[in-house]
Amino acid sequence: MHIEPRLLDFVALGIFVVVTIFLIYLVIYIHDIPYEIAKKRNHPHQEAIHAAGWVSLFLMHTIWPFLWIWAYLYRPESGWGMEKVEIEPSEELKGRLRAIDELERKVAELESRLREKREGEVD
Repeated sequence: MHIEPRLLDFVALGIFVVVTIFLIYLVIYIHDIPYEIAKKRNHPHQEAIHAAGWVSLFLMHTIWPFLWIWAYLYRPESGWGMEKVEIEPSEELKGRLRAIDELERKVAELESRLREKREGEVD
């Protein structure tokens, strides 16, 4: 059984072409993962994530992990999760605030007395 060397060259070339096409497809598929996450979560910046994913191809995927994080930050049920929370001041803080208010009232009273005294001396 004799195999033509030229045939083996064509088989190797065919394998090389198939593997190259597969690797290109794999890179494109991987770069699109953050966009797919954003689309699934109805992210408000999904188009920006998609565009940045294409840019990351040219930057050798250096920004790709940040796109992944950006896509995961948004949750459909709670948004960004950074809502304001009302915190009730403690009794100690309330007491200090009352003391500050009292001091401000006394300072204002002293300033008005001082102003009256100065106006009385000027006349």
